[in-house]
Amino acid sequence: MGIRLQNSYATELAGFYAAWQGDAAPAPALVMLNHGLADELGLDADFLASPEGRALLTGGTAPAGAVPLAMAYAGHQFGGFSPQLGDGRALLLGEIISPQGARYDLHLKGSGRTPFSRGGDGKAVLGPVLREYLMGEAMHALGIPTTRALAALTTGETIIRDGARPGAVLARVAASHIRVGTFQFFAARGEADKLRQLADYAIARHDPALKADYLGFLAAVVARQAKLVAQWMQVGFIHGVMNTDNMVISGETIDYGPCAFLDGYGPDMVFSSIDSHGRYAYGNQPVIAQWNLARLAECLLGLIDEDTDRAIAKATEVVNGFMPQYQTAWLAGMRRKFGLAGEDAADLALAEDILAVMHAQRVDFTLFFRHLAKAAAGDDAPLRALFSDPAPLVRWLAGWRARLESDAAPGMNQTNPAYIPRNHLVEAALDAAVAQKDMAPFQTLLDVLGDPFTERAGLEAYTQPAPESFGPFQTFCGT
Repeated sequence: MGIRLQNSYATELAGFYAAWQGDAAPAPALVMLNHGLADELGLDADFLASPEGRALLTGGTAPAGAVPLAMAYAGHQFGGFSPQLGDGRALLLGEIISPQGARYDLHLKGSGRTPFSRGGDGKAVLGPVLREYLMGEAMHALGIPTTRALAALTTGETIIRDGARPGAVLARVAASHIRVGTFQFFAARGEADKLRQLADYAIARHDPALKADYLGFLAAVVARQAKLVAQWMQVGFIHGVMNTDNMVISGETIDYGPCAFLDGYGPDMVFSSIDSHGRYAYGNQPVIAQWNLARLAECLLGLIDEDTDRAIAKATEVVNGFMPQYQTAWLAGMRRKFGLAGEDAADLALAEDILAVMHAQRVDFTLFFRHLAKAAAGDDAPLRALFSDPAPLVRWLAGWRARLESDAAPGMNQTNPAYIPRNHLVEAALDAAVAQKDMAPFQTLLDVLGDPFTERAGLEAYTQPAPESFGPFQTFCGT
C-alpha cells in the first residue's frame, strides 16, 4: 500500500532547510519494526518490511510527492554557541497524519551526509540506533513524552566508530523536530521575518489556539518543559546532553545519546563521557532546562513586544515561571510516589529529607520507591536492606507513616516502576546484538520495559542494580 506523507515543513518554511536525498543503502535489512506504533500511525507494516519500505526507511528513496530535507538549526552546546548545526546525518522525510488526525514527523538518523554534516560521514551504527529505539520505547511505557522509534535497520555498510561497526539507520517519529536551536539559527542571523514565520508555523502546529500570541507560545513551551523535566527526575533519567538543539518545543524527550538511568541516587551523577564538568548532571537538569528556555525567549523578544525593555520584562516573567511550575509538577509526582493523595505543607521537606539520606548512602532510586510500597503494606525489611545505615530511614518512616495514615492513595506500584532501562542490562543487550548478532536479549529487555509497573515472576534480575563488577559506567555520543 506504500506510505503517504505530507510536507508542511517543506512547503510552508522554504529557506529553513536543505532539500536532500539520503544515501542508497547497499543492503538495507530490518532489525526492529515497531508494529504497535505502525498500527497507531495507520501504516502498513508489511510495506515497511518490504524492499521498497526498507529503502524508504534508510533514506535512499522517498514516496512520490515527498520532499525529504535536512533541517537547519543552531545551538548552545555545553554553553558555547554554534550558529550553524543542522541535520548533519538526518533527514525529515515528511509528516504522517494518524487515523486520529495527529501530525507526526517521520525522521531518519544515519541516512548519510548533508550540507550540515560539518566533516562527518553522516552515518550511524547499530549500537546507538538500538539504544535510542530501546530508550524511547521505555520512556513511552513510563508515560513520558518522547520521540519513538518506528524501525531500526542495518544498511549493509561497515562504518568506522572505534573499530568497524555495522551501519544503521533509525526511523523515528515525533510531534515535530522544531528545536530551541531552530529559532536560534534565524535569530543569530537577524532574520526577523523568518523568526516570525517559524513561530507562526510552530504555534499553528502545537498551540493553534494562541495564533499570534508569541508570549503565550513561550509560556506554553515553558509549561511543557517543566512537566517533562519533572517526569525525568521522578524516574531517575539523565538526558546527558541538554544542548539547546536537543530541546524541542513540543515538550518531548529527544536524542538519546549519552543518556542513562540512576542506580544509586545522587544529584551529582553524570554518565556522559563528554560532560567533564557535570553541566548536565542529574540534579542540574531543571536549571539547564530553564537556561535553554531563556535562550528561546531571547529569540522571541522582537515578536513579543516592539519595545525591547517591555519584551524583556514580559519574557523574563514567563521564564522565571519555569521553576515554580517544575517544582509543583515534581512535588505532585513525588507525592504519588510516596503514596499520598492530598497535599501538606511539609511534603517538600518529607521528600528532600529522604533524598538526602539516599544520596548519602547511594541508595538505589528505583528499588527504594518499589520497596516503599511494601513498607506501606507493613513489610519494612526489603526497604531497610537498601541502606547501609537504616537509622535515618527508620526516623523518616515515622513521619511518612503519619502522613500516610490520614492521606493514603492507592496504587503506588502504578506510579513507581519495577523495571527501568538499567545501564548494565542495556549494555549487555546491545553487546549481544552487535558483537554476537543475537537480538534475543534486546527483544527480551524491550518486552520487559514495555510493561514497567507490573512485576512478573522470573524477571527478578531486571529489577536489580548493576553488580560491582560492572564498574563506573560512561555513555558516549556514538551515532
